[in-house]
Amino acid sequence: MCSPFAAAAAAVAAGGGGREPQFSFRWAGKEERRITSVSNPLVKHCVRLRLSSSYRRSSRSLLLVGLTPILEILRFWKLKDRESSIVDCLFLLDGGEASGGLDDYSNSVVYTNPTVMKKLSGMQSVDSTEAIAVMKMPKSFYDLESDREEMAFLSSFNSPYRILVLDGIQDPGNLGTLIRTACAFNWDGIYLLPGCCDPFNEKALRAARGASFQLPIVSGNWSHLMTLKTEFDMKILAGHPENNDDGSKSISLLSQELADTFAGKSLCLVLGSEGNGLSKETLENCDLVSIPMEGMFESLNVSVAGGIFLFMLQPVHER
Repeated sequence: MCSPFAAAAAAVAAGGGGREPQFSFRWAGKEERRITSVSNPLVKHCVRLRLSSSYRRSSRSLLLVGLTPILEILRFWKLKDRESSIVDCLFLLDGGEASGGLDDYSNSVVYTNPTVMKKLSGMQSVDSTEAIAVMKMPKSFYDLESDREEMAFLSSFNSPYRILVLDGIQDPGNLGTLIRTACAFNWDGIYLLPGCCDPFNEKALRAARGASFQLPIVSGNWSHLMTLKTEFDMKILAGHPENNDDGSKSISLLSQELADTFAGKSLCLVLGSEGNGLSKETLENCDLVSIPMEGMFESLNVSVAGGIFLFMLQPVHER
């Protein structure tokens, strides 16, 4: 069984160009080490995890900076009675301690200096950075463009009643906030259409506050979404700016009465980006719904509008 440091060296060496390498760590039990150089292979591996979405997905790992977001994810993880080794490697500053029993959930603890912590975090100052963790990507995340079994994602939703579909949401703060809000209002999962940012981008993870490990998340295309719609007999609605109506398709106004008509139906809600709006496929395949607003505002911020939609259309027993 190889150490995480040997595995990292092999992974970085294999990733010199082209397609990201397919590999996984094999952690050699509980380890404690010290790293002092930013040239260490494990440090290089972690920096790539922070910067590259494709590298995160190929390794099924992610890098998370900060004690608070790490503990938030662990809180959700423990509620699900999941395996204890979600943290593959925990980085601490020399002389630091793992607060909140964090070391109980880590396979390896690495002590290091501020220079290495800055390299890992991408920050100019690490005075308030108590911990950095390499964590396993949740098994409930499916990338349907990869080589994984395409139909397997259907079982992860477990007879969904409410699915939030994000269409080209590129801002990680908005995407993470929407995932968090969907979790708060008891929606069943997240579906990411092409053009969305990575939900395991560090900013998205911070905004989600642990919800990315609580809800199933699937990344796929419209064909996969139609499979989901057919399998679970779901209706698809899309949020649309009221003041951006060109008259080509009727738009309903969101109200309690409208929400009540969907109370007993399985539903997908599609939200588009502020910059580009809804994609052509969304406009063609969805019934459009707008939030009524006064004045000439074109639209709300997507995370604000999404919060209103998610609250109004949440499962009926939650209202």
